[in-house]
This record gives sequence, structure tokens and C-alpha cells, in this order.
Amino acid sequence: MKHFDVIVIGGGHAGCEAAAASARLSARTALLTFNKDDLGTMSCNPAIGGLGKGHLVREIDALDGIMAKAADYAGIQFRLLNRRKGPAVQGPRAQSDRSRYRHAIQNLLSSYKDLEIIFGEVVDFFGSDDEVLGVVLSDGSVIQSKKVILTTGTFLNGVIHIGDKSESGGRMGAQASSLLANKIYGYDLPMGRLKTGTPPRLDGQTINWEQLEEQPGDDEPTFFSSLTKALSCEQVSCGITHTNARTHEIIRANLSRSAMYGGHIEGIGPRYCPSIEDKITRFADKNAHQIFLEPEGLNTSVIYPNGISTSLPQDVQDDYVRSIYGLENAKITQPGYAIEYDYVDPRCLDSDLSVRSVKNLYFAGQINGTTGYTETAAQGLVAGLSAALSCSGKDPVVFSRRNSYIGVMIDDLVTRGVQEPYRMFTSRAEYRLSLRADNADQRLSPIGKEIGCISNERWEAFSNKMDKIEVLRNDLRSSSFSPNELNAQGINVAADGNRRSLYQVLSFPKVGFLDLVGLDKRLEHAEPEIYRQVERDALYANYIERQEKDAERLKKDEAIAIPKDFSYEKIEGLSAELAAKLNLIKPENIGQAQRIDGMTPAAILVILAGLKVIERNARAGNA
Repeated sequence: MKHFDVIVIGGGHAGCEAAAASARLSARTALLTFNKDDLGTMSCNPAIGGLGKGHLVREIDALDGIMAKAADYAGIQFRLLNRRKGPAVQGPRAQSDRSRYRHAIQNLLSSYKDLEIIFGEVVDFFGSDDEVLGVVLSDGSVIQSKKVILTTGTFLNGVIHIGDKSESGGRMGAQASSLLANKIYGYDLPMGRLKTGTPPRLDGQTINWEQLEEQPGDDEPTFFSSLTKALSCEQVSCGITHTNARTHEIIRANLSRSAMYGGHIEGIGPRYCPSIEDKITRFADKNAHQIFLEPEGLNTSVIYPNGISTSLPQDVQDDYVRSIYGLENAKITQPGYAIEYDYVDPRCLDSDLSVRSVKNLYFAGQINGTTGYTETAAQGLVAGLSAALSCSGKDPVVFSRRNSYIGVMIDDLVTRGVQEPYRMFTSRAEYRLSLRADNADQRLSPIGKEIGCISNERWEAFSNKMDKIEVLRNDLRSSSFSPNELNAQGINVAADGNRRSLYQVLSFPKVGFLDLVGLDKRLEHAEPEIYRQVERDALYANYIERQEKDAERLKKDEAIAIPKDFSYEKIEGLSAELAAKLNLIKPENIGQAQRIDGMTPAAILVILAGLKVIERNARAGNA
């Protein structure tokens, strides 16, 4: 019988990242999946990153994860979204070659000496009703382990819907995981159904590209990984078109034939990535909706029409696609479909993504109610690191709302739960000025070094970069200039007689590093990567200082720990509704309790009073 430290079930983005993270910490790890092609498959759109999502990819990379490296290797178009806005809300995105991305993930996984990939179906857990000690495969064999991470994606009781036709499946052409779903229900965990969807795929050779607007990538690509220095692929453009009145007419006339509007789907879909049926219904006043025609690779003619996901019958899909400008002769190579699947209420998890009521079991990815490649991969990273650290008797790494978007997402999930598939946005992060995509390595690579999950190559590159940043920052701080000297250089400063360091001047909104070079010759040899980082850090320095002061004022009470066996129902003045929520979520500290939906300042004061009673009783007992 085989035995591992950590078993990861599922070869999607969460599973691959979890297995890689566990193996980086030298835990003997097994990744179990149906077949090799599952590893690194992009089930939906052929792209990585975006607003909020790009931050997560950079954070995964800062901890030596694999998604960023694969996305850079497979990138056929790179764009920095929100380029005209501040760095805090800019998001890197890459259009990917599906085949290259899949092969990159598989090659990266094969490089880990402590990782073994096993092909087969997991149908049960080995262990007892409240403890997992391994897994049982469909052939009856048992593989034992100290920890198990479940990353089922959309495969847990997955059902594919096209019009009034439904079939079991985790994605088109792949079987669902039904036996394992029954086992999860046996643990009596709070569960529900969610849905997501995908558009029809088109044959690019049947699209009239000459009629369409072209969307090229950036002239200067923004990579995800700090270790990537050059393009690996030929770069391509996307096409842009729009739905029209005729398109909307066809869809409205056939809404009753849609799986969702025909009553065949009970799960809730993502509000921020609606189907074309949703768009036509919810935004009835809009005459057109934008569609991005995204190539799926360099050696395929398949096109992903981003913006028209659907669960309408295929004949209706044919009609509405051909009503769109430039797609009059387009051929559908695979129909769009909706997929409905089981998820577990993430409020039953601790912040390390372990299941509170079942020992040694972790959940990561869409099983926790999230959507998107990056959200699932980031959870896989957390679960993989947590499980491997636990195997060694170490505490899990702490991702907080103050140090990462990963921390924001985990806290949102385990504290608030989900009512729809969770998607990351920059607006979710109250500390987004300091949680920028550009400084992810500064925030998280030292943590990675401390727990031992990043390579020597990455740490050396990071240390070298930080040394150069510190030298340049010191140069900027060590020289000061009068208002007259600065004004003479074309930098507008109030004539108040105060001398200012160049670092202070760099924080001015309309001042860039190159504006300062003429004032100090030491700046002439600064590398672009280094001075741009210093430029961004200086721009936000004053705002972040104020933000940190505000955060410190809140930190004292927020950090107060709450025992897991704390009896909320015995606290006088706490409503039964809040007591029930608190007992379900079991917040680890006051800060997490504050973020529970419906929580009030008065209720927090009551909880604090109850904790003080426990503290006084403990002191009296020790006296």
C-alpha cells in the first residue's frame, strides 16, 4: 500500500498549484487525476489574469508557484489593464496558447522530485466519519496519507446543460465525480449548487476578420513572473465585434429554450460574468454587447468569443452567432453550455482551508464557491502549503487582508461565505494601495523564504533587486533641493523655502523618475525595472503611511483570539441569529468576527466582554 504525506485530488488549476506547493516544502505528495490531459487544462477562456486576478497570479509567483511561469511561457498577447489608472488598480492579463500552457504546467510538475502523479478516479476517503487517512480508488486500492486536499472544480456532481438536454460531466468530454460527492454529503457539511457557463467555440477560418476591429497586445509586455525576461511566443491580436438588435431578438424569442430560463438549472451563476441570456434580460436597454474574439493558440483556428456564454440549444446558437457582424458565416466547432456543480459553504473551513469537522481534510478551488483560474490556483497554493506545513508539525502560513489579495479572498470565503461564484476584484481589498501587483514579491517572497517554499534562484534574484532598490532609494533621499532649484528643473513646487529630498519630490503626482535625473548624476545609471518600482513606491508612500496608522489603531482589538469552543449562545445581549452565524463560522479572532454579515459594533462589545470574563476566570484559577 502506497503512503504519502499529502494527497491532492484533482488536476485542475487548484490541484496543480496545491501539489506543487506541497512538494516545494519537501512533503511526499501524490496528485491524483483522471488522465494526463487534465493537468493544466484551461476549461473556459484561454487567458490568465485581469483586474484583481492579475494580483493573485503575481502573489502565487512571489511564493514560487507555477501559474505565472506557465502563463508567461504560453502568452500570445500581454496587456496591462487599467493602464491609464494608478498602479494599485492595474491588472496584468495574458491571452494564452492552450496547448503550450498545458504542456508548461505538466513540465513544471514533473520537475518536483517529491511529487508523484497518479491517474485514476477517487471514489471514497479512507478513514473514519471525522478523520481522513487516505483515499480509495475506483479499482478498490487504497492510498494512505497524512493529509488530503480535495480540488474537484466543477466535477462534483457536475451536469452540463445545452437547451433542454443535460448530461453528467465536469466539462465537455470529461466525466463528473458523483461517488465522491456522495461521500462529501455524508460528512453533513453545508452544501449547495452553483453554475457557470462557456460560449460556443468558433472556427477562425470562417470569420470575416477584415470587417472587425483589431485589438493588439501592449508593445512592451508586462509579464507575470519576476523571473521572466523575454517573450516565448509569437504575439497575436484579438478581434472585437458586438451583438445587435437582431441578435437580441433571436435570444429573446428563445429564452424558454435556454437551460437556465427554461427551469433546468437551480444553481446560481456568476453576476460579473453573465450569460448572453442574462445580459439581454437584465440590460434590456442596451442595444449591443461587446465580444472579444480570442485565439486559443498559435497552431489552431479555434476562437473563443468572450462575452456570449450560453445554455441555449445549438440551433439557436447557430442563429444568433451568425447575426453578429463579421460572424455571418462563422462555424461553431463546439456549442456553448452551462455547467452546474456542487460546492461546500466555505464558512465550514478554517483560514488554512482545512475542514473544521473532519481531520486532515482540505478543500481548495471551485468546491469552495469561487470562480476563475486564478482564484482557484491561489486557494490551491494555500491548501498545499498548509497541509505540508502541518505534516511537519508547523503552523500554517498566515495570509491576512493586510499582506495579500490571497488573504482578502480567504477571509471573505471563510467569514462571509458565498451567495454566487466568488470573483476577485481590487475593490474587495481595503489595503489595495499597498497590495499592488507590482510589489507582490516585496510582500510575500520573504514569507516564502521563511517557510522554505521558494527556490534559491528566486531568492537570489529577489535579493539582488531589493539591494538595487535600496541603493536608489537612499540616493534619492540623501540629496535635497530648494524650491528655486526644483522649479528651474521644470518641477513645480510652492515657493515656501523648504528643501525637499528627491524621494519626496518623486511622490508628486505628475513627477516621474526621469524628471529628476538632471538633478543628480547618480541617477543616470538606474535600471528601468528598478527606478519604475521606486517610482511606484514613492507615489503611494504618504497614502500608505496614513493607511498603516489607521490599521494599527484597529489592530489591537482585531488580533484578540477567540477560543474555538467559545459559547456564543450563553452571551447575554447577543441575538440568536448572530450566535448561530458565529457558531457556524467560529471566527479565529475579533477582526474576523467583525466582518461577518450582520455583525454590529454593539455585538462585538458583548463578545469582548465575554472574552474578558473567560480571561478573569482563567487568572483566578491560576492564582
